[in-house]
Amino acid sequence: MAEALNPSLTRRDAARLLGAAAAVAAVSSRWTARPAGRPAGRPAGRRADVDALLRQLTLKEKVSLLHGGADPASKGQAGYVPGVPRLGIPEIRLADGPAGVRVTASATALPAPVALASTFAPDLARRFGAVIGREGRALGMDVLLSPMTNIIRVPQAGRNFETLGEDPLLAAALVAGEIRGIQGEGLIATVKHYAANNFENARQTIDVKVDERTLREIYLPPFEAAVQAGVGAVMAAYNHVNGVYAAEHPHLLTGILRDEWHFGGWVMSDWFATHSGAPALTAGMDMEMPFGVNYGGLAAAVASGQLAESVVDTAVRRVLVQLDRFGLLGGGRPRPSPDPAGGARTAKEIALAGAVLLRNERDLLPLGRADLADLVVIGPTAAGPLVGGGGSARVIPASAESPLTALRRQAGPGSRIRWATGVDLEGVPVPASALALRRAQRGGTPQAAAQVDHTGADALPAGSSWTWTGTLTAPETGDYDLRIQGAGGVPSFNGSISLTLDGVKIGSVGALIGGNSSLIATSGGLTNAGATVRLEAGVARPVTVAATGVPGTPLQVRLAWVTPRRRQEALREAAALAKGARAALVFAFNEGTEGADRAALALPNGQDAVIGAVAAANARTAVVLNTGDPVLMPWLGGVCSILQMWYPGQEGADATATLLLGGASPGGKLPVTFPARAEDLPTAQPERYPGVGGVADYGEGVLVGYRHFDAHGIEPLFPFGHGLSYTRFQYGGLSVRAAGGGLSVSFTVANTGRWAGVEVPQVYLGPPPGPPVPMPPRALAGFARVRLSPGERRLVAVAVPLRALQYWSDGRWTLARGRRTVHVGSSSRDLRLRQDVTVR
Repeated sequence: MAEALNPSLTRRDAARLLGAAAAVAAVSSRWTARPAGRPAGRPAGRRADVDALLRQLTLKEKVSLLHGGADPASKGQAGYVPGVPRLGIPEIRLADGPAGVRVTASATALPAPVALASTFAPDLARRFGAVIGREGRALGMDVLLSPMTNIIRVPQAGRNFETLGEDPLLAAALVAGEIRGIQGEGLIATVKHYAANNFENARQTIDVKVDERTLREIYLPPFEAAVQAGVGAVMAAYNHVNGVYAAEHPHLLTGILRDEWHFGGWVMSDWFATHSGAPALTAGMDMEMPFGVNYGGLAAAVASGQLAESVVDTAVRRVLVQLDRFGLLGGGRPRPSPDPAGGARTAKEIALAGAVLLRNERDLLPLGRADLADLVVIGPTAAGPLVGGGGSARVIPASAESPLTALRRQAGPGSRIRWATGVDLEGVPVPASALALRRAQRGGTPQAAAQVDHTGADALPAGSSWTWTGTLTAPETGDYDLRIQGAGGVPSFNGSISLTLDGVKIGSVGALIGGNSSLIATSGGLTNAGATVRLEAGVARPVTVAATGVPGTPLQVRLAWVTPRRRQEALREAAALAKGARAALVFAFNEGTEGADRAALALPNGQDAVIGAVAAANARTAVVLNTGDPVLMPWLGGVCSILQMWYPGQEGADATATLLLGGASPGGKLPVTFPARAEDLPTAQPERYPGVGGVADYGEGVLVGYRHFDAHGIEPLFPFGHGLSYTRFQYGGLSVRAAGGGLSVSFTVANTGRWAGVEVPQVYLGPPPGPPVPMPPRALAGFARVRLSPGERRLVAVAVPLRALQYWSDGRWTLARGRRTVHVGSSSRDLRLRQDVTVR
């Protein structure tokens, strides 16, 4: 039975694209470079007297600075706050940007943040942020709605690809580096989503029940690190936390954020996450986005005596202080010129550094010349790149090569690389024999239509609107992938090119809220949406296709299907092609997106069966994963190698080919545990996820991710911190001593193999005997990233901070005293060295 589309996908896209409907497609070329030597994040001229400025504002003007509005000259960004021109207070444009600046114009598509997390490299995080910061300013933006640093608690959560892993110490180090990079270029960063927004399903209403210790030790450290790094803004989350909406939570917004952490910036709501006016403002939520649904009434609340104007003043001052800090008051500062080549270089470097070699039996990778002379490549994401995830994180680059093209280019003359889809996502136009349709243009008379296939030279006129109604009858019983494919549709809440079956919308291209467009375009560049439905042979089903085009662009529409027979043909073709080849390479994927969690941990679209069939046909099979989070692998024992590339950004194809062919050695490490079974997860119980009766109980406490697996003795598929290399590393000489309130841990790492490579040694700390509170067997306490040539040995020193020795109890951080074990190794389960130390 077909299911209705999820209506909660992305409210932010609704505001962003409505504002973008009249936006220009090209960005102004009147960019000027920032004068050399001026520190970013500082005023261009004299420092403004914010208090004097505040006194000159009328109450109406003050309130206008505390909520979003419609942008009269939108650049396709997510939000807009009108300024006060008479006082030199500029309009503010806010853009999404976890993996690049999301506006109408093309921008650098960096690898997904989960790939950045796999680098374990705060310096790369800073450079990642610097690319976005410079480009955001160049594209006319003032505030970036990023980075996201919610801890991965639920492996199937839709936005896991946007965040920085399951460990708070790792996420804290990376988010601080990224913020420094963003703001160093003069763009105000916004850390999100504060707090405990760890999955997408029912995110607007779910009530998270979490104890204070778990909040402090697991979910809040990255936000605290962001504040310490000087972040200019914080975004409050949709969800409730212990019965109170996060966007009007005094304990979170004032008690912790401002009174304890001394945050000096402003707090904005997530889009449409505000539920009151005066109560939310009083709680510490300064700005409602994207419009003033609630805050538009603040002036009236002041006039009636329900709200003191001083509360409004406090919120406005927080905004003005940050605008002044970043040199935006009094005429602003020059914007930099774009640097697409520099962005591309950084994108490739991070794609290479974040790649994780999960498995490499018989050293199949890197592929040799003999392999390239007879290589079969399988999978739709080999021929069409999956650059990034969906929702507000999606960035459209100027161009992106496919992995298949990059492999052929890098392999050069003498190579023979053949491709088969294995999984057909595109299908063929539904034939006239299966359709009985009438087509009508808006205002016109219905006429008989054989098919819905108006693409390329047969596209419909720009700006036209059409409806096809009738029936669809399958020739044989089975599961059909019904697809609506199109381009040139007008921005619309519900999608301007849609497919309805039995009165239920099952596919919508370009929907602002809801929709299910794939991130993988058709071979002809059409956006592809739809669903798998059960059709009975000879039974006519009511079907409707509707399409409305945008002026200036031809309207393309196609109704297609993948029949049960075609699905099996694609699998057999892939296996047959692999059987005679020297080696086989399968590209597998999932499509993470905002607004919806994955239904399961398995790969979608029958990919497990394809990988299994290819592996059975060819003993030298490797798998490349383009996923945003963990997946199950029932075929694991049948393949030699697995390379996790995540969503690798616009330069991902080149990086993938470089690693597969040995131009570089993988050095990334998993920032999240891959479970062997869904039932092994700490969130396997429904009361923990997705929740029961609108409440999600975080009853696992601090045992999140690898902590849970270690505490319960559960063997994961791949542990946190895991990642192989083409070379080998040896550890030795461990020394631990007290230093600076924490510990100084030193040891040697040697490259004993034949390849240059990168190792990420990890330091874990165990609990004291008879711990005062439940503690995991080990917790990450520090790490380093070391590049070594063959035969090179290096002394590595890792500082373990005081906080890693502490736990939260009775409203404060308390030292966990006693004998504790320090472990050093290549992952949370591959521990090579250990030494006990007494913490006093």
